[in-house]
Amino acid sequence: QLQLVESGGGLVQPGGSLRLSCAASTFTLASYAIGWFRQAPGKEREGVACFSIRDGNPYYAGSVKGRFTISRDNAKNTMYLQMNGLKPEDTAVYYCAADRVYGSRCLEEREYDYWGQGTQVTVSS
Repeated sequence: QLQLVESGGGLVQPGGSLRLSCAASTFTLASYAIGWFRQAPGKEREGVACFSIRDGNPYYAGSVKGRFTISRDNAKNTMYLQMNGLKPEDTAVYYCAADRVYGSRCLEEREYDYWGQGTQVTVSS
């Protein structure tokens, strides 16, 4: 069974940076699509960034492209979301996810069955 453990959330000023981590404890992360999602109060959960199984190219939501970078370290069995140039609108609970997903569908929340617990990111002055 796939299990994911997140860390790295917190409070940051506008324009600042954070790096979120998601460690896979019971499976080999390199064998699965990985994704980062976020949910702000009153809004649906949305895809932020992901890698699909079929290819190694990342997919990004338009709202974060150029500011966020998804990566993975196979030796550590961990994936990351580097967030730069943070804005107040980025405030949300961020979730990592993994499953067998192909192509741009890796940005679709309903494609995933395995999720981390979520970590709060707050961007405020």
